[in-house]
Amino acid sequence: MRLLIGVSGGIAAYKALETARLAVRAGHAVRVMQTPTSMRFVGKASFAAITGAPVLSSEFEQDPARGAYPGEPVPDRAPISHLALVERADVYLVAPASANTIAKLAAGAADNLVTTAALAASCPVVVAPAMNNRMYAHPATQGNLRTLEAHGVEVIPPGEGELASYGERGVGRLPEPEALLSVCETIAAHRRPAAGPAQDLAGVRVLVTAGGTREPIDSVRYIGNRSSGRMGLALAAAARARGAEVTLILANVSLPVPEGVRVVRVETANQLAAACAEEFPGCEVLLMAAAVADFRPSAPVEHKLKKTGPDAPNKVELEPTEDVLSVLADRRRPGQVLIGFAAEHGSGAAALGREKLERKRLDAIVVNDISRADIGFDAEENEVLIIARDGLQRHIPRAAKRAVAAEVLNQAQRLREPAQ
Repeated sequence: MRLLIGVSGGIAAYKALETARLAVRAGHAVRVMQTPTSMRFVGKASFAAITGAPVLSSEFEQDPARGAYPGEPVPDRAPISHLALVERADVYLVAPASANTIAKLAAGAADNLVTTAALAASCPVVVAPAMNNRMYAHPATQGNLRTLEAHGVEVIPPGEGELASYGERGVGRLPEPEALLSVCETIAAHRRPAAGPAQDLAGVRVLVTAGGTREPIDSVRYIGNRSSGRMGLALAAAARARGAEVTLILANVSLPVPEGVRVVRVETANQLAAACAEEFPGCEVLLMAAAVADFRPSAPVEHKLKKTGPDAPNKVELEPTEDVLSVLADRRRPGQVLIGFAAEHGSGAAALGREKLERKRLDAIVVNDISRADIGFDAEENEVLIIARDGLQRHIPRAAKRAVAAEVLNQAQRLREPAQ
């Protein structure tokens, strides 16, 4: 995807930096335009360092890349820079979009590079408002947003929480970078008329599990794990962006869900097993990223156990849960690809991953070392080893989980090829 980001003035401009970083890590080509006011919050050098491309802030500024995106050859002749960038973009994201910029876009004004590009855009335009809650709620701003939507602009509603003004809360926060990128990826996937290299999973039914199960002790307490679901969400978003029909089984995940993905929510290992049994026959690729509990309390109670008193427990008896992935491997049909995940600890992680690959009869397994605090559980980055049954072994150095997800999908598609 060629993603053009227009940055207007506001403290939330720092999130545009992170959006650009995530997009680059996911393999997208990114260019950035800034309003003069936005440079009071984030400088051009920061965006240029992240994207590897020049950043423009004026219609009269010469583009050293001549309208090319990273990875593309520079044209022999210089086009009109701001027109060339938006003409070549798959999606134009304006984030943050200040109240002033939204008013200009709604009126069709073109007095800076960001608004001029929007007026010239033939690609989808996405606007992400970010401002004080009173400015956002003002009838003029709401009317301008309705006008943009009537013109076909995709408006991503702001979130609610702490605002830039000290002590203030309300609606007006720019959505998180992961959510912004997910919307753009989904729009770009729907826009492409044919399945090219970036749409190699078009029509493929992908089942993803994410999160961690919780096994009840009583009505309040449970046995669980530290999985946040970030890796599974990244897999679902990446598969959807490549055209797949994605079903996502979520176990106790509170993070935003990618657009265009069907979601089944579960809590316990039994519920996850039942959901997988229901969905697995219809999928062609299974990505089992959820952390399923190996044990559960053998005698959970429906009330809250007291710390003291006659029913106070002095121990909790455990029993093993069903090995969901092995059961699914037993039920697989020819052509289905099964990829598991192994969170192992320490130097023996690779050997343990290979043993699990064979024992569970998988096509590939993704191994990460959870002894490191900077990757893995509830972190935005990961470093993994992908081991395939056909002998391939691929190390993915520390990278954003979206980038790891892209490589996992590359391997899933490679493993599908003999069956096609």
